[in-house]
Amino acid sequence: MSSDPAPASPPVSDRLLPALFIGVFLAALDTSVIAPAIPALRASFALDNRQVALVMTVFILCSLCSTAPLASLGDRHGRRPVYLACISLFALGSLVIALSTSFWALLLGRAIQGVGGGGIIPTASAVIGDVYAPKERARALGLIGATYGMAFVLGPPLAGLVMVVASWQWIFAANLPIAALVLWMAHRAMPVQARTGTLPPLDVPGILVVFVLLASLVLGLSRVADGLLGLTLWPGLLLLTGLMLPLLLRVESRAAQPLIPMSLFANRQLSLAYVLTLGAGFGMGSVIFLTSLATLAHGVQRSHAGFVLLPMVVCSMLGSMGSGRLLNRLGSRKLVLAGFALTASGYAATAWTALGLWGYLLASMPVGLGIGVLVSGALRTIAIEEAPPAQRGAAQGLVNIFTSIGTLLAAAAIGAAADWQGGGAHGFALAYGGVAVLMLALLLAAMGLRRGSLLARTTESVRSNPMHPRKPPEQPRSRRKPQPGRGPGEDWQHRARL
Repeated sequence: MSSDPAPASPPVSDRLLPALFIGVFLAALDTSVIAPAIPALRASFALDNRQVALVMTVFILCSLCSTAPLASLGDRHGRRPVYLACISLFALGSLVIALSTSFWALLLGRAIQGVGGGGIIPTASAVIGDVYAPKERARALGLIGATYGMAFVLGPPLAGLVMVVASWQWIFAANLPIAALVLWMAHRAMPVQARTGTLPPLDVPGILVVFVLLASLVLGLSRVADGLLGLTLWPGLLLLTGLMLPLLLRVESRAAQPLIPMSLFANRQLSLAYVLTLGAGFGMGSVIFLTSLATLAHGVQRSHAGFVLLPMVVCSMLGSMGSGRLLNRLGSRKLVLAGFALTASGYAATAWTALGLWGYLLASMPVGLGIGVLVSGALRTIAIEEAPPAQRGAAQGLVNIFTSIGTLLAAAAIGAAADWQGGGAHGFALAYGGVAVLMLALLLAAMGLRRGSLLARTTESVRSNPMHPRKPPEQPRSRRKPQPGRGPGEDWQHRARL
């Protein structure tokens, strides 16, 4: 566990949170607005299914590969310049997309967006860990999670509204004034961290190994390269991913300032938190095929399939906002347990197709609540509390990486399991039964988290310390009579010695 720096003054804190929240909202919003724009992109650039998949894959790949280097740069040079650079890159990518006249220009813009977006959320979370004391930090991280969830709720309808009154380019052009506002607010509010001493050399080998590892993992799970080239590459890509892991351990153990500090995994609580983060990402990614289950098992029309997820989406927003407010009171452990319990029960009920459409809709609500709780600040709070201050950016970057990997694993695993059983309703029901079992296993694993928050544990340890001075109970003013010959201060010192 790490000692926390002194919290910032209230005026700085009041200006800082909006700059962080709007930046996180901007990054999350652009992930969710792409789905409604896909039909318009198909028409504009004459795209087929494999090319459409590239629009999402390029963004995910660049976001994943940039997260760890940008988080490490924040630890080395301060969060402020990295956060400003990430917002600027995101705005540049949005401008390239809005002005693109070819498919390759569109992919270039998505790649630039992904690089910038990969550093926004971990850097914002690390700033909260640096600036706020534990009591205020949990609530701020919870609001980060709520902001992220709210962006996913508002993204599709906002994109649809824009395309009703204007062309798809304005979905991305609208990011420019928002990014300008964030840059102005962050420039004024974010603290400047003074660099002390000589920095060790940048971990270039670590950056290269992490890039190859994550790129092979993303391309192997998504199979996008297989479809584009007409070859079966995914087994070799996944094998390459496995070969990169020991090389990463070797390279990072020798680096003066590693890109991914292996010392973080020596902390049992951090290692468990990352496993649970991977599981939370899997639970979040499992939502992708819920509409397929609704159409195949309950006869919902494909054009109306998106509407069956509305109860889940609303519950997800409520779960993320509510858990942010309860984080200080209940602690991270209880919220993580509640999140996995809700997702396990919800996915189990979803897999029971005999409940019918209304049962499906009711079952999706605990799924939404559980995901909202898990993506809120509980797991990020554990990473903030357990990581040393100098490695907070790297610790938060790993939260993003494991969440994204879990999401990709869910899409690949559920699709493969459903296809193995014929790709119909029975296959998807069995797949979601497996997801429920996995969520239950993660619930049992989460019981290994330490009880109480850092603030509560610190307060309790101080109170239980026999050497901790306790102020004697204060007497009513009418009964407090200084002893003769002593002033009020001397009388207090005399009674304290007694």
